[in-house]
This record gives sequence, C-alpha cells and structure tokens, in this order.
Amino acid sequence: MTAIETFTGDASPYGGGDPYADYRTADFPFTHLADLADRRLGAGVIAANDEFFAQRENLLLPGRPVFDPERFGHKGKIMDGWETRRRRGVSAGHPWPADDDHDWALIRLGTPGVVRGIVVDTAHFRGNYPQAVSVEGAAVDGSPSPEELLSDDVKWTTLVPRTRIGGHAANGFAVTAEQRFTHLRLNQHPDGGIARLRVHGEVVPDLAWLTALGTFDVVALENGGRVEDASDRFYSPAANTIRPGRSQKMDDGWETRRRRDHGHDWITYRLVAQSQVRALEIDTAYLKGNAAGWASVSVRDGEDGDWREILPRTRLQPDTNHRFVLPDPAVGTHARVDIHPDGGISRLRLFGTLTDRGTAALEARRQELGG
Repeated sequence: MTAIETFTGDASPYGGGDPYADYRTADFPFTHLADLADRRLGAGVIAANDEFFAQRENLLLPGRPVFDPERFGHKGKIMDGWETRRRRGVSAGHPWPADDDHDWALIRLGTPGVVRGIVVDTAHFRGNYPQAVSVEGAAVDGSPSPEELLSDDVKWTTLVPRTRIGGHAANGFAVTAEQRFTHLRLNQHPDGGIARLRVHGEVVPDLAWLTALGTFDVVALENGGRVEDASDRFYSPAANTIRPGRSQKMDDGWETRRRRDHGHDWITYRLVAQSQVRALEIDTAYLKGNAAGWASVSVRDGEDGDWREILPRTRLQPDTNHRFVLPDPAVGTHARVDIHPDGGISRLRLFGTLTDRGTAALEARRQELGG
C-alpha cells in the first residue's frame, strides 16, 4: 500500500460557523480516476447489516456531505451518511463489543473495474465514526443478491486491511490488487458512521456485452473510455463529458474559464480500445451563454500516432445536441475535442465498433485480471 497522508482520532466538537473549517483532507494521487461507485454509473449500496441512525444509500450520494446542527429526528441527530447503532458486549460484566464485531455494507460498483484507491469520508462524524475500517472486493458477474454475495461460494479479496481512521476526515487508501472487481464490502469496526465512499479506478468493460451491441459509444466512461488530459478544469471536470445520460444542469458538463488570449481549450481521451468511429455527438445541454463557439474532433491510432481531424471546426449552438455522420470510418485509440476559443460542452459521444485488434486487447486484459 502506498504511503499517503492518514488521519486518526476524534475531531473537535462542532463549535459553530463553517463545519468544514477543521475538516482534514489531503491530495490523494488516485482521485483523478473515475469513481467506480458513482450512482450515475449505476452503483448502489445493496445491503447493510444495520442502518439505524442513517441510511446506507447516503454513502454514494454525489457531492460533499452536508451538516445541519439543528436537524434531529425520532432516533437522534440526522446525519448525511451511513450510521449504525452502538454495539454492546454480551453481559454487564463485559459490556464492550468483541474485537471482531463490526458492521458492513455491500456495494455494487457502477461498472466493473480495477480499484486504484478508496476514500472513506467521515465528514461531520466527529466522535461517532468507526475506530477502523476495512474493504474487500469480489468479482461476481450478473446481478447477484445480497444472500448470494454473502455465501461461502464468493471469494473476497482484501483491498484495505483493517486500519484506524480519523473522524471528520477524508481517509484515503491506495489499492494495489491488480484484479477486476464488481462488488465491495465496506466494514466498520466496531460501529459508527461514514459519510461517503469513493472508489477510484479504471473501468474494465464486459467484452461480451460490447460485442453483442456491435456499435456503441467507444469513449463513454461506462464502456471503458477515459479522459487523459484537459487544458482547463476551472469550473467542472472534463470527465463529465463522457458520463452516462444527458447533462441535467450547467455544472454537469465541462466549462472552462474565460480566455483573454488567442488560444483555445481541449480535452484528450483514451478510447475503450482500438475502434472504428462512424458517427459522433457534441452536446451543449444547459450551456446557454457559455457554450463553446466552435469545436473540432480528431483521432489518433496509438500513443505515437498523428492526430487526424475527423470533424473540422464547426459552429456550435447553445443548449443543443449536434450530430454528425462521418463519410468514412475513422480508426483510432485516442480522441481529442478542441473548442474555440473557450466555454464548454456537456457531452461527447463517439459511436463505433471495436476492431479485431481492439477486441483482442480487451480480451487479453480481462484474462490478465483473472478472467
């Protein structure tokens, strides 16, 4: 496990004002990767042994947790996270929980993948966070029930060993298991509350599914595409452009700061594998006064290939989905969208099919990760 900044112990009681003023966090090296547990990718918390104080589903909510010091319910303080009741021992003579007592939650990842890092966020859980956490992963295709996942037939691999954590903090863990996972088991020892869980990694798509589809979006995050770099991430992340569905609000796309020079902004992507691109979409949904003025799209084949323009610089309209059919298929492993001079787009879709080389590469990767 890579040595990264860690936190332990209680945070100070909330004393008023900005609740994040004393929040403990760090720059974790893996957070630029996709969150495989993103609800927008289809992730879900499918079971938990206890959620007495706060619901398990809160773990995967987008955005940072909120705190309202005045909000109480019939069971106590209402927290924006997953919180279990206090564990007790077996008798008055031994009122403390046993060393192996713990609570757990089962998480279905939104898309299978290799996990590179995990953040267990205890924001606002200052004195009621778990003493330690551990995380395990499993690869079970299909849609297994909680009972099936908890059966003896499923092999669980430790991703994060039992580790002490801190309250009101982003507790980050680098993961080194070079395997494909579909589900996680989050354990908190012995009890307490966790606000959010983020699971950063690389998508490993289901080749059989992509083959059956034939033509699909070869840059989509859920299919294994990813952002490699971007000229500007001032207002919103470039990875928004390859998320599922249409943008539902302005900050659900990619928007750059206003340029005061004669340059332009861009994003580069890695496709799921070598593909033939036949059509594309550039969507500016909800970008009305700040949509890019013009855009062009290029592809290249291989890390050292030359960029080849497949869509010349084209005028964009605000809040509009623009569709283009290419005159000839464009073969590539990478793509680039250039916007002129600045502004934003909400989504980029590149529709195509895998080449034989691309199919072979995906199959080899799947076998390398355990089949």
